[in-house]
Amino acid sequence: MTGPRLTPLVEALSPTVPFVGPETIERRLGQVLDPRLGANESLFGMSPHVLAAIGQAAMTSGLYADPEGWELRQALARRHGVGLDHIVLGGGIDELLGLFVRAYGAPGAPVVMSTGGYPTFTYHVHGYGCRLVTAPYRDFANDLAALAEAARREDAAIVYLSNPDNPTGSWVSTEAQMALLAALPPQTLLLLDEAYADFAPAGSIPQEGIADPRLVRLRTFSKAQGLAGLRVGYAYGDPATIRPLDRLRNHFGMSRVSLAAALASIEDQAHVDAIVAEVARGRREYEALAAEFGLKALPSATNFVAIDMGDAERARRILTKLIEQEAVFIRMPGTPPLDRCIRVTIGRPVDRQAFAAAFTRVMKANS
Repeated sequence: MTGPRLTPLVEALSPTVPFVGPETIERRLGQVLDPRLGANESLFGMSPHVLAAIGQAAMTSGLYADPEGWELRQALARRHGVGLDHIVLGGGIDELLGLFVRAYGAPGAPVVMSTGGYPTFTYHVHGYGCRLVTAPYRDFANDLAALAEAARREDAAIVYLSNPDNPTGSWVSTEAQMALLAALPPQTLLLLDEAYADFAPAGSIPQEGIADPRLVRLRTFSKAQGLAGLRVGYAYGDPATIRPLDRLRNHFGMSRVSLAAALASIEDQAHVDAIVAEVARGRREYEALAAEFGLKALPSATNFVAIDMGDAERARRILTKLIEQEAVFIRMPGTPPLDRCIRVTIGRPVDRQAFAAAFTRVMKANS
């Protein structure tokens, strides 16, 4: 008996998915993972203002949401000082990355990113049949000169840059980013993933109003705002670059609850500021913890810290012990030389204390 045929593109793809969720690991181990420090979610919770908005929106969730997301886009336009047509919404940055690759990356087109960078972007690049070209990190940071050189050499359709970066936590200056944009071919789209912008230091996030159709900036409500499970993201840039996504996006892909929660979070900046401050404290704690064992925590401008374990085998061993023996969920990059590191989300004080205790036990037992 025969079945339906996959397209040659899909048939050739690896069956490996970008992420194995903690729930999958819990089912395999038969235990709950706690604390949950592997997905860079916010463990601080949503603000009361957002929770109230969710409750109200839930009452009408039997109806489709506004397919234009008009109210949320208006609020975002005011925040960034741009027009409504400069903004498109999506189910998190992940969905938007796929839409931009689909819109601007023809099958076989070269797409440039750092080697071992955000796996979901590579997932979309391969899934839409583009050709991935990578440039290695330098000292655990994006090498913008190498990215620009690769883009010029390949006449790239898209260059992807995460700043602050996932998985390293590093960042580059605004000047360096603008130099990268200036060095790209005239038809190359720069996707600037600013998922961790709320945590970024001064001088690392470009000012608004950059009038270049080659630049698209992507933001999420999943980190400091704590809306990861509601899947809300947006991109903004020149309307000529942004509006074609209306031809591709799922116009009813967002819920009334998601839109209401995102809108309410914009109005509660005090909650975000408190989370950012607490994350900064957590970064210092992780740095001190790593130093206790002669390890280095990479400088981070995100809500996670990457700890350099010295070599990939040791990093894998410590990660496995933390998950399987201590029920602590963390992750590690999968591509050398980043796979020397384990990556740990910064949670609440109780989460950080639990991680510190578990990490200490594992390190002492495996020194």
